[in-house]
Amino acid sequence: MTDSGARIRLVVLFGGVSAEHEVSCESAANVLAAVDPERYDLVPVGVTREGQWVLSESAAKALAGGPAALPASLTAEGPALDPLPTVLPQAVGDQVVVLPLIHGPLGEDGTVQGLLELADVAYVGAGVLGSALCMDKAMAKVVCAAAGLPQARHLAARDLDSGPAFVDRVEAELGFPVFVKPANLGSSVGISKAHDPDELRAALDLARSYDEWVVVEEGVVAREIEVAVLGNTDRRASVPGEIVPSREFYDYEDKYVDGAAELLIPAPLAPEVTEEVRRLALRACEALRVDGLARVDFFYEEDGRGLLVNEVNTLPGFTPISMYPALWAASGVPYGELVDELVRLAVERHAHRSGHGRAR
Repeated sequence: MTDSGARIRLVVLFGGVSAEHEVSCESAANVLAAVDPERYDLVPVGVTREGQWVLSESAAKALAGGPAALPASLTAEGPALDPLPTVLPQAVGDQVVVLPLIHGPLGEDGTVQGLLELADVAYVGAGVLGSALCMDKAMAKVVCAAAGLPQARHLAARDLDSGPAFVDRVEAELGFPVFVKPANLGSSVGISKAHDPDELRAALDLARSYDEWVVVEEGVVAREIEVAVLGNTDRRASVPGEIVPSREFYDYEDKYVDGAAELLIPAPLAPEVTEEVRRLALRACEALRVDGLARVDFFYEEDGRGLLVNEVNTLPGFTPISMYPALWAASGVPYGELVDELVRLAVERHAHRSGHGRAR
């Protein structure tokens, strides 16, 4: 509820056209099952793989039966909707907040956030610029470098510029092995590890099938540390966690299919390293203008360069095995309270921004 006690209409937006569609549907199901229906008027809105906005009838019917009736994953199927009237505050008398759980391009990259700005509606998470920067790994690295944040060595190229000459450049400047990623995607989709030029060419082909920009990073032998961040101007960092992959690297199957990776919360780090990684997480979010929430991922070279910022995820997964809610649970903020806080931050940010840039 708002400070006035009015009930909040919480539009849970999920699905989308990206390769992370299934992850989004699972995240949405878990959020709907966790929030208090007495506090919120829940409206599940899906976006199909083709980009059509729909009212999720199956989720709406399941909600009527209580949280236990919800499936483990939602489906973006139902009557077609016009996006703007779906979320406009004028549609109902109560406060409207949108929780956009669409991972990846055309959802997490500032596009949906721009639509919600045009609709003048409160929404959870980073704004247009922060979302766009963090989604594009190549540009995020540029900003982090300008802010003096430590990072692994890397190269980026557009699809037309990532041919034989780029392969030679990667070999000369980074060596092997390297990790190849689509610049604008998450959940480890489209990521490969290349050990030689032939594998690099195949990895570039795969990455280019998902995005026109690719990022190639040096192979780092390091521990993988993650920190959850919560807040707008008064951001705070969770205890850090560590991921111990069950495969050669932390891939999609490890994250969402078999869940075989080991999550260590809190991460077994020296106190001074714990303090430093939390400080760097907050600095990264400030540099990239991330409000609301983020999960900041690090490499930790214990006998080398120390902590290196890997990437900042503005809409981390909310599945039962996702690191973001697990880190906050270990920091004293259980799942339901976490959603409440994210909604509160969305209302706070919308109220603050409403005083800027509006026609007088």
